[in-house]
Amino acid sequence: MFGKGNQEHKADRVIRVYQAVSLAVGGFALFWTVIFLARGYTLLAFAEFFPVIAALVCFALVTRRRLDLFLLVAQISFLFFVIGFCLMFDVPQNGAPRVTHLFLPVLGMLAYINYLRRPSRLQLSVIAASLVSFVVLHAADLRLPFAQPVPPDLHRIGVWLNPAMAVLIFCGAIYVLQQRLSAPHGIARDLVAALRHGELSLAFQPQVDGKGDITGAEALLRWHHPAKGPIPPSTFIPAAEEVGLMPLVGNFVLEEALATLSRWQADPKLGRLTLSVNVSASQFNESDFEMTLRDLLARHRIDATRLRLELTESVLIAGLEPVAEKMASLKRLGLTFSLDDFGTGFSSLAYLRRLPVSELKIDRSFVTAAAENDRDAALVRSIRAIATDLGLETVAEGVETQAQLAFLKTTGCRLFQGYLFGRPMPLADFELSVLAPTPKPVLAPERSSPRLAAG
Repeated sequence: MFGKGNQEHKADRVIRVYQAVSLAVGGFALFWTVIFLARGYTLLAFAEFFPVIAALVCFALVTRRRLDLFLLVAQISFLFFVIGFCLMFDVPQNGAPRVTHLFLPVLGMLAYINYLRRPSRLQLSVIAASLVSFVVLHAADLRLPFAQPVPPDLHRIGVWLNPAMAVLIFCGAIYVLQQRLSAPHGIARDLVAALRHGELSLAFQPQVDGKGDITGAEALLRWHHPAKGPIPPSTFIPAAEEVGLMPLVGNFVLEEALATLSRWQADPKLGRLTLSVNVSASQFNESDFEMTLRDLLARHRIDATRLRLELTESVLIAGLEPVAEKMASLKRLGLTFSLDDFGTGFSSLAYLRRLPVSELKIDRSFVTAAAENDRDAALVRSIRAIATDLGLETVAEGVETQAQLAFLKTTGCRLFQGYLFGRPMPLADFELSVLAPTPKPVLAPERSSPRLAAG
């Protein structure tokens, strides 16, 4: 339903801000390390080099988009460093205050941002420790008995440089927080307006059998903003999830999908097609989800077996038993279920035998690498074997090349989806491809390497 967009959005700008902050902190600490070494203060240089390493680790984590781990490492490492440096080296002297503790409010801000992403007691503890430490170190002349104060001439420089750097980093943290707080709600407001003004639509990507005949489609949600143009699902879906709009958006998709199936019933070619719709965990676990579907089915009077609901293991957040019961109840209405992104989670095999699914979707990441990588090829074969043993059908997603198709056929896979057969397209174009199809691509298995043909 949602697909993935490749446009740059606010999350990418936040990544760049984090990268810049990491490099700025590392460069600033390296500057002091060099100064201390040049003056012969080896212990001070050694202490100041610690944040250089921490900043490089943080930069690497941000680059890999490990934001949760980045924020945790930044918080813990710099919290201990700042407190230790203040007690050991940066102590008040000659009427000049300590200044390193000015970085503690920034750490508290980072902890708050991480708490918004994933609330936990650890984040609350870091926030409290940062703020309390800041107040105590600012108000009291605390120092270790064996403290070695920074030389007075360098301390006078630090009194100006450290606050300036702390202010710059604090501004960056405010920017990230502003993006974090305003972006989802701003997008959500636009999304509600888009639902009201008819800016959302469905695109349809063909699903074909081994002969290249179209057997169905997956409905993918698209948003074309009148001023901003196409907005990728990777931007608006997370925002909708965060502010609780997914049931509303999901109901729109179901309404459009059932209206489409109702229209197809009048045509002998279109009437045999199935339509797959992704259902988010938040939508599926709504208390009135089953009633909503019953009402839609009754109103549109469609053959319920033509509608397939695609779920991921995230629906199990409500618990295996209630999810299995709801699925069983919906299956009695004639609906079928597909397990999306199969093989990418950790608990798929544990719950697969309990859920009344009829189809597994082989994740595109496995399909892409299967023609070149033995391990991924083995995983695809294993998924096919599991499906065969359980009497389930499989759909291979992301098929883009003849080599991938040839390998998938050797595993016994019979249904395929991907750019090789068609990109997501408007409803009229999809219907035309079914009613007046163009020549099909050559789908006969090609000669493949012994590795791909094996097993």
